[in-house]
Amino acid sequence: MTDPTELDRDADLRPDDPQRPPPRPLTAEEEEAVRGEPDAATTENPYGVDDDTVREIEALLDEARLDRVEKAVTAMHSADLADLLEMLHPEDRTTVVGIIRPSLRIDAEVLLHLNEDVREQVMKLLSAEEIAQALAELDSDDALELIEGLDDDERVEILSHLPVADRLLVEEGLTFPEYSAGRLMQREFVAVPMFWTVGKTIDWLRAARELPDDFYQIFTVDPRFHVAGGASLSRIMRSKRSVRLADIMDGEIRTIPATMDQEEVAYLFRQYGLVSAPVVDDDGRLLGVITVDDVVEVIDEEHEDDLLKLGGVQEIDVYRAVLKTTRSRFTWLSVNLLTAVLASAVIAIFEGTIQQAVALAILMPIVASMGGNAGTQTLTVTVRGIAMHELEGRSARRFVLKELAVATLNGLGFAVIGGAIAAVWFSDWMLGGVIAMAMVITLIVAGLTGALIPMVLDKMKIDPAVASSIFLTTVTDVVGFFTFLGLAAIILL
Repeated sequence: MTDPTELDRDADLRPDDPQRPPPRPLTAEEEEAVRGEPDAATTENPYGVDDDTVREIEALLDEARLDRVEKAVTAMHSADLADLLEMLHPEDRTTVVGIIRPSLRIDAEVLLHLNEDVREQVMKLLSAEEIAQALAELDSDDALELIEGLDDDERVEILSHLPVADRLLVEEGLTFPEYSAGRLMQREFVAVPMFWTVGKTIDWLRAARELPDDFYQIFTVDPRFHVAGGASLSRIMRSKRSVRLADIMDGEIRTIPATMDQEEVAYLFRQYGLVSAPVVDDDGRLLGVITVDDVVEVIDEEHEDDLLKLGGVQEIDVYRAVLKTTRSRFTWLSVNLLTAVLASAVIAIFEGTIQQAVALAILMPIVASMGGNAGTQTLTVTVRGIAMHELEGRSARRFVLKELAVATLNGLGFAVIGGAIAAVWFSDWMLGGVIAMAMVITLIVAGLTGALIPMVLDKMKIDPAVASSIFLTTVTDVVGFFTFLGLAAIILL
């Protein structure tokens, strides 16, 4: 056995010191372990999965070197493994799931990180019992997120394999409205009587067997389990053991009703810099806790949802089949077709005017396009402001007046530019004046409607991100064509 003092002495010597003993030669096994075979999961970038890693995994699958694939994928972080599964061809994805399935290493965290369409494909490869075993490892809010998207029959079958306590929590969570705080909250939290001391709390935490894996705040409750306050772990650890929690707790803690919409929850966390917040029922009793990591996901989901709706897309369909994607987009395109017919009807009214001045047909798209783009700029800012609760009361009025001023200035500026171009192009200053006046009117209308349409829809309890763009497009096209052709008919003919 090596003397520990010798190890310490040698460690203090410089590598090039002549008194340092020569290194012991490596055995054959050690050389093999050091040299090893490159791991497909190891890349220069320690975060995420790059194309080289995917190609290596695909090559190993083609060569049927499944042991290497298993070694690589089981060493990955759950989020990286989810990315890999999404990037693989469906057949290769099935093979990888089959490799990790026998040892039940299909971590439920992997399922959480998967795109919904890919998750559905992967879960179909697993039995209800395997999914239930994976769900049992998750916090209650994550387990609820996975199971709420399943069909009723699949949900019932999986729930039947869950432990009774976990099943009751999930079933109760499903009773809350979709996209509410009740669906978002985690049922694992720490709550203690408000009369406890710091010392008693710390001793209890050390002795308790079932605690959340991660928590940032301890809630204090009264005998009826109403939230009396909360104390951060940092404040508790800095306080003396004899100090009562009631003396250091935050008595103005913000509670969240279980029925509150998750978008409102995200707003509260952002507005007040919350790390966690208790969720209560209608009687004020503590039900669960929402933490900032869940809110980050909500913010991503809400922003993604608004962005997709502005483009007329219901949800991300990168991994969806062609026919399903076609059906989901067909409805929105059909509505756009109707608005396009309306704009064409306006043009048809001035058919005779266009026939007498061909230049109008050439210049007509410019006015409508400028109006559409200007309106979209205002619309985007307005929808974002509504989502962030920045356009309420006086703020909304100031915003509308500001956008009106911006639209007027832009309209005047582009009227000069567009009018000059048209006048020089067709050697007709009257035509240049027509397009200049049409440009001013169209951009002013576009700016106003881009601001007002989302606000009106929001007051009507209609999601402005869904319907605003189609109304705006219709208004700018109709106003642009009607103004330009109407002025041309009056002035030029």
